[in-house]
Amino acid sequence: MAVDTFNIFISKLNDQKMKQKLQRVQKEHRKNISTLAEFIQNQGGEPKENLGLKGTMADFKLNRELNSKDNNYIINKVIEGETQGINMAEKVLRGRLDHSSRKIAEEILDQDRKSLNEIKSLIN
Repeated sequence: MAVDTFNIFISKLNDQKMKQKLQRVQKEHRKNISTLAEFIQNQGGEPKENLGLKGTMADFKLNRELNSKDNNYIINKVIEGETQGINMAEKVLRGRLDHSSRKIAEEILDQDRKSLNEIKSLIN
């Protein structure tokens, strides 16, 4: 899930503990993005850092969908988005990656799984 999408979820929650947990996860995602961007640059690549039109439209739709929803509904949507992101990363890992690319992807994926478990702990 895009790190900026967390802003939508955080703004819709009315439970401070839940907000703080999502803020910590968002901070960890930003750290992972920075690590990955540096890795890509050091390999001579150029990281893409924007959502694009499709992502922007998805965020707009999500923002409208979450109006007047309860905290558990919102957290379940976060879990859904994080799970989709992890599944996409796992597909990348099944592909052909060199050792250093695989290592960094596995480290980030491990952190994402830990974050997902933290988020799941918020469900009542």
